[in-house]
Formats: sequence, structure tokens, C-alpha cells
Amino acid sequence: MDFVIGGDILRGMKTTISSKGQIVLPAEIRRLDGIKAGEELEVERLGRGEYRLLLKEPPSNSGLVDWLLSCPEKGFFVAVESESTDTL
Repeated sequence: MDFVIGGDILRGMKTTISSKGQIVLPAEIRRLDGIKAGEELEVERLGRGEYRLLLKEPPSNSGLVDWLLSCPEKGFFVAVESESTDTL
């Protein structure tokens, strides 16, 4: 069992498949890679009994809707008077 956390080897970690077919990534791996609940992984079958998990990159606008919904209530932003570009 290898656990070289600073060098990121971590071989020999075990997990169990649940009755629903779910796999839990060990907490140490999630912590090292900053994996949070709700993130998606791709599963690639390399051969019988051999698989690769790839963390999917979130879309570039990930979190945008949450950020917009967290903006202050209506009326917070006030229009600023400015000159028209038609007269320039």
C-alpha cells in the first residue's frame, strides 16, 4: 500500500461499489484534487477490470447563474447619467 501524499502516488486505496452501483472516491483523493460534490467524472473502460476516471472540466460559465442570483436586490444598481456618443 503506497501513500506518498506530497508526491501524489496514493496507490492501494480501496473503495466499495454500493448496491446502487455508486463508487466513493476516498476523501484524501478528493481533498488533493479539490473535487467537490456534484462534479462529474467520465468513466473509461480500458479492459476487463481496468478503468480510468477523468474529472470533467466545468463549462466556462459554471456558477454564473448562482452568482447572478446572489446579486443584491432590485434597486441596488442606479443608472449613471452619461453623454450620448451621437454628439462626439
